[in-house]
Amino acid sequence: MAMNRRNFLKAGSVAAGAGVLAAPAIVTARETFNWRMTTTWPPGLPFFQTGPGSATDFARRVEEMSDRRIRIRVYAAGELIPAFEGFDAVSSGRQVQLNHGCAYYWSGKSFAAQYFTTVPFGMTFQGYNAWMNEGGGYALWEEVYRPFNLVPLLVGCTGVQPVGWFRRPVESLKDLQGLNIRIPGLAGDVYNAVGANARLLPGSEVFAALERGAIDAAEWVGPYADRELGLHRAAKYYYSSGWHEPSTSTEVIVNRAAWESLPKDLQAIMRNAAAACNITSHAWLEGRNSEALDDLINNHKVIFQPLPDDIIRALFEATRDILNSKAKEDPLVKKVNDSFWQFKVKHDRWQANSETAFQTQIRDLGQQMLA
Repeated sequence: MAMNRRNFLKAGSVAAGAGVLAAPAIVTARETFNWRMTTTWPPGLPFFQTGPGSATDFARRVEEMSDRRIRIRVYAAGELIPAFEGFDAVSSGRQVQLNHGCAYYWSGKSFAAQYFTTVPFGMTFQGYNAWMNEGGGYALWEEVYRPFNLVPLLVGCTGVQPVGWFRRPVESLKDLQGLNIRIPGLAGDVYNAVGANARLLPGSEVFAALERGAIDAAEWVGPYADRELGLHRAAKYYYSSGWHEPSTSTEVIVNRAAWESLPKDLQAIMRNAAAACNITSHAWLEGRNSEALDDLINNHKVIFQPLPDDIIRALFEATRDILNSKAKEDPLVKKVNDSFWQFKVKHDRWQANSETAFQTQIRDLGQQMLA
């Protein structure tokens, strides 16, 4: 018997529906990534290895934000490889996929790398971050690291750092002659230029070297981190101005092949985790430095004062000469150097009429609010 058109459509609809219901469920397995990250820091070191914005905090944020699609096991310096071998290890990609450290540790690979930690007499936290994110800094950083098969992420900032700890007072440029000082990056080259002897030591060795006199002075981070390392027990002269590191930033470097194996959403998660660490690390340390400085001065008899102006001028002139020389030798250094200082000049004009003007006008008024 012939089926009329209405019954035919009804039967077809039911059959189609039954087919959909009967189809097996398709489950897509989530791809997961189990990575290793080495660091240049000793175990338990606040700010760098543990605490807000640290290597372990970055790993935790990535794991939580990715719903465990990326799991990162963190190894402190010496647990898997020595402190300063992370760059090569990540570049090769054979042992580890990431390393947490500072770009100026790799100045031997590329002089331009240290612009992405800090530059003597350069920009503070606000200006530096503006250059990185809005002034082309990030793109230049990726260009510098591309030949090494690395993708860089900015993950932390200490803000302005004190000059460091000295076993004897520094009253003139003559006092720097032959002085052995632990300091990394371009600032070490500057000290060498004025007659000192710069040494690069990992954090785990700084206190012991200063205490036993193997070095005469040491730069580390700032009041809170320096106190945690015990540097006030090895030297009592603590100098300020921050000429050498006005905005010291930390990095996570990622093996490029490993990075490119990630889906776009996981790459975005890693970038956002890094950005969160950058802000929280700076805020965390800013919140602790003032209390730590008061404690060092009042309870540990630390002598805290600025370096004399004539020393600062000599260090500035040496910095300018070194940067100009390196820029003439290497087109990529010149490209980064020009971008950095051109942005600083513009930002300085704004900062002079915003942060600096405000702080100058209201200096010491905060105390009166408590009166």
